[in-house]
Amino acid sequence: MLNPKLELNIYATPALITVVLLVVETIFLAAALPETRNQVINPKETEKSASGEKAGKKNSNGNVPPVVSRLHRLALVKKAKHLHFYFLIAFSGVEFTLTFLTYDLFDWNNARNGRLLAAIGVLSALFQGGYTRTATRKVGEGVMARRGVISCAIGFLLLSSLPHLDALWAPRVVYLAAGFLAFTSATVVSSLTALVSLQCEENVSNWESSALSKGKALGQFRSSGQLGRAIGPLLACASYWTFGPAVTYSTAAVSMLTLAFTMRTIKN
Repeated sequence: MLNPKLELNIYATPALITVVLLVVETIFLAAALPETRNQVINPKETEKSASGEKAGKKNSNGNVPPVVSRLHRLALVKKAKHLHFYFLIAFSGVEFTLTFLTYDLFDWNNARNGRLLAAIGVLSALFQGGYTRTATRKVGEGVMARRGVISCAIGFLLLSSLPHLDALWAPRVVYLAAGFLAFTSATVVSSLTALVSLQCEENVSNWESSALSKGKALGQFRSSGQLGRAIGPLLACASYWTFGPAVTYSTAAVSMLTLAFTMRTIKN
């Protein structure tokens, strides 16, 4: 006979809270944002598109060639989507397996792992508020994102060295790597998002069909990242438990260096 009392495991409460939040968010988006219901919004006409002026290249007469500017921006948005996808495959995978690594090597409990993740979060907030915002104005979003990817590669290389370090230095190197990953968290995604946003057109009458409408471009950009976040942990876990942490993190570091190399051509 079945027990009429319903018993939930320890993961049920967080899952139920998540479902409730997702339902509330979905209702809010459907009610407050008409573009989610495929309603055409006619933006107010302005004298010229400020975003087009910023993103476009000027010719010798000081005028913006619209066709060249648009093709350039479309190519930049497409490349940013691909970079976002591949970056988050590697980054989310390593992030997901980081607690496996600390448990296997140092036998850290939840409290110590929590302190490590909290340190990454706090450092990331400090980097983003104290450095990224001001430095991006000087060097541009593309350069800032590339710096974050290079920092990520250094962090992954440090993590790959942990199995070969002694018990004295290994925990210190973990926190050193955490610092590089915090810098990455504070720079890459936010910079790429800003880069895509700057290429978009504010006043487009056919916003649904325009590849450079802000909602469509940023929506596709974010979707590519979420797909990377879904695939990354699967690949990283398969590699971690098959080949070990050294091979997994070294491969991730090489992939980041490859991404950094391809980002040389990104111009704001």
